[in-house]
Amino acid sequence: MQAINNCPDRTNHLKKWKQTTTFLSETFQCLYELFGTSTAFFCCLFQQITTMTNLKITKKHHMHLNNPFPSPPTSFPLLQGDLSANFQTLPPYKAFSIGRDFQLLWRSENGGSLSIYHLSHPTRSIWSTIPGQAFVSAAMVETEVEESRGSFAVKDGAVHLVCNHQTIDDIKEINGWDHELEVKDHHFPSGYLGLDQKSHQKDTKFPMLLINGRIFNTKKKMMMKKKKNRLQETGFNGDIKCNSKVLPASARYWVLFEQKNSSQIGFQVMLGQPSYEYRQMTHSRGGFSRLKFRLHRLRKRKFEWYWSLPKLKGFVRVSSSEEEMEVLRAAEEFGEFNRVFLTYSSEEKERFFGFGEQFSHMDFKGKRVPIFVQEQGIGRGDQPITFAANLVSYRAGGDWSTTYAPSPFYMTSKMRSLYLEGYEYSVFDLTKNDRVQIQIHGNSIQGRILHGNSPSELIERFTETIGRPPELPGWIISGAVVGMQGGTDAVRKIWNDLKAHEVPISAFWLQDWVGQRETVIGSQLWWNWEVDTTRYFGWKQLIKDLGAWHIKVMTYCNPCLAPTDEKQNRRRNLYEEAKALGILVKKKNGEPYMVPNTAFDVGMLDLTHPNTSSWFKEILQEMVDDGVRGWMADFGEGLPIDATLYSGDDPITAHNRYPEIWAQINREFADEWKSKLVGKEKEDPQEALVFFMRAGFRNSPKWGMLFWEGDQMVSWQANDGIKSAVTGLLSSGLSGYAFNHSDIGGYCAVNLPFIKYRRSEELLLRWMELNAFTTVFRTHEGNKPSCNSQFYSNDRTLSQFARFAKVYSAWKFYRIQLVKEAAQRGLPICRHLFVHYPEDEYVLTLGHQQFLVGSEILVVPVLDKGKNNVKAYFPLNESSSWQHIWTGEVHAKPGCEIKVDAPVGYPAVFIKVGSVVGETFIRNLKIFNIL
Repeated sequence: MQAINNCPDRTNHLKKWKQTTTFLSETFQCLYELFGTSTAFFCCLFQQITTMTNLKITKKHHMHLNNPFPSPPTSFPLLQGDLSANFQTLPPYKAFSIGRDFQLLWRSENGGSLSIYHLSHPTRSIWSTIPGQAFVSAAMVETEVEESRGSFAVKDGAVHLVCNHQTIDDIKEINGWDHELEVKDHHFPSGYLGLDQKSHQKDTKFPMLLINGRIFNTKKKMMMKKKKNRLQETGFNGDIKCNSKVLPASARYWVLFEQKNSSQIGFQVMLGQPSYEYRQMTHSRGGFSRLKFRLHRLRKRKFEWYWSLPKLKGFVRVSSSEEEMEVLRAAEEFGEFNRVFLTYSSEEKERFFGFGEQFSHMDFKGKRVPIFVQEQGIGRGDQPITFAANLVSYRAGGDWSTTYAPSPFYMTSKMRSLYLEGYEYSVFDLTKNDRVQIQIHGNSIQGRILHGNSPSELIERFTETIGRPPELPGWIISGAVVGMQGGTDAVRKIWNDLKAHEVPISAFWLQDWVGQRETVIGSQLWWNWEVDTTRYFGWKQLIKDLGAWHIKVMTYCNPCLAPTDEKQNRRRNLYEEAKALGILVKKKNGEPYMVPNTAFDVGMLDLTHPNTSSWFKEILQEMVDDGVRGWMADFGEGLPIDATLYSGDDPITAHNRYPEIWAQINREFADEWKSKLVGKEKEDPQEALVFFMRAGFRNSPKWGMLFWEGDQMVSWQANDGIKSAVTGLLSSGLSGYAFNHSDIGGYCAVNLPFIKYRRSEELLLRWMELNAFTTVFRTHEGNKPSCNSQFYSNDRTLSQFARFAKVYSAWKFYRIQLVKEAAQRGLPICRHLFVHYPEDEYVLTLGHQQFLVGSEILVVPVLDKGKNNVKAYFPLNESSSWQHIWTGEVHAKPGCEIKVDAPVGYPAVFIKVGSVVGETFIRNLKIFNIL
């Protein structure tokens, strides 16, 4: 396919290619009908073939002079259409049950609408449609993806079909397994609809609810403005290409609602294949079609959502214009819709929180939020660094929406919440005040609607399904995690300095344990996961000596491997081993896919291969056998979307799932290692492994033990500096990431002639104050240590580091409580005030300005250069007063904002008056001689 895309005669070759896929579609369909699920391989193969025909991938890895202000990716506009209903089958008003605890209300006025309620709150809808407007629509759209070193721009290309109007033909309750629903529509692949009784029987809560009807377009309302190349239709317009001639088309749809538990409704949206209106058409049933007809009668009836391959419609076109025929062929070559839209109502002042780890915003009302794992970018809109990053590397600067760990989940200020299942690329369009529109790059939607009375309830119910992290072992949250590099002598020197300042230390994190090499951009790690015994001579003795002081050693790894032919003291060449085992991600030709990364290319582990997990666990085992007790499990966000995986999975969905599998492998190893301990070691809670990672998706909290926020700039800026570290901490906490933190001082420094970002001493000191109130208190030297102020730079930085390591230790007792609560309920340690004060309108406007630790400590960090005071807001609906920890001053008036002095070393921190947690914290600060 890549060869066809690059061919000068691409159009003709592409037509032939699509004709071939049509033939394969028909052939695979018959094989499937004859042999059933034993030919699932054919389904997977055909899915990849058809995906390639409407997906264009452009590699931008080696473009070194680019537009510094790239335009946002072309996107499909918010789609609108009309809703109508069959009033012969639907009454004007009716309530339908969904399981035991939910109800759907149908109203026919104003064109018709649906609303879902929990029976405990029959006046508050948790999901509802807009009266008279379509809530299911679909399209056939070409997809273009630009990729450059872990950054991705997903674009909507030419539009071949849009069905944006909708009818509701029927709403039915399904009350038992004896109920069977015949689709009786030759455009639905299996000819019938149902549910898999075996997989549902145990947990099914009847009745389920099925809505069906048709989606369609109207030829007379659609036109093309040729000069501006804009498609215009009722409620549909945008700067995207579309066929100038649009044929009337329609398709069946089915929406299923089913109660999953007392607080969740599952929903599925499925589409049949489109049918087209032609000027004249005569059906013919040749021998092949007769075979298909006979095979169709032999299908086993399984009561399940049934997916199959596109069928050829048996017809002979008698007359039509060439233009119309070309439009028809273009649409039919897709075979099925590849965009599905779900539209429902929202209130004008409703605020939307969540969407995973987001660094620029807390509230997303008015925005269009893409959900795709990728590099967060360098600058993300902050200038001048974003300009420079984009100039030298295509889209490397990122923007407000780019993130390592997105999640298709949100909760609102009106206590509504929804999340998507699956891993497809999706977009949440919140640009209209009165609606939400979810766009899925696929042909179905599956997700859940949550019921809860508070943000904490919604978090608890969300994480009940996706999973929660295990309790962190006490050692990782007891003191500072000292991140540094340099080798054995450097570690011993810094250790002596820290002992002199009486710094409580949990661990030394030594990311350069594998050794360093010089590249065109400076010193970089050897991505070959074994200790470099030259740099870290006496490695086991160093670990033993630190262990005698109850200090652990942590290291670094990631799922990529670099060729190490030039590394003289290596014992193993892990890249060559993985290549020989066939466990690297491959190109289409079967060769290892060498992924560009900064100054060198690497092979990426194929985590879908059955041998990868055991092989990598052996590497971790060797590391742990030396005495290592933790590591950074870096990366996971850069799987190329044109890669070939052992599983045959679609690379786009596999891309979003990759960081979850990466976390799962690391977690399984940690749990397996613990389970093999015997005697006192097995009972010792301190004998446990910890890994932390940055990339993730919806279910990552289940597998990841600890997260960090990636590579912030060493700056004060909002989108990628210290402020973004707070925003990312709080948004991820609302999305199930209970344990998160950032590098003290940030990571990314720039030392160009005209653009310099260097970590100042003031920034470092303020970041220490901030991170003393997060899950883990960990330093990082950054990508350019010599350009940055370090905790060991001078006596002032060492003293501040010692001071706030002790502040961090002073609330360890409360941190242990919060870690247990997170493992049991999913609540984050660091919380946006919305979690506990959702009725306070001013709280809803807050971003990085302040946050809660649990519910008992209020932190208002200094996040601006040269500032020595902050504005602290004390929320409404709080019966307790707040006490300033440094002065003891009590602030008893809720709903007010005051200016508080905050010189370096004395950040604005408050405790609840009368709180046992607060009183204990103050007492411990006095024990540490901080107060």
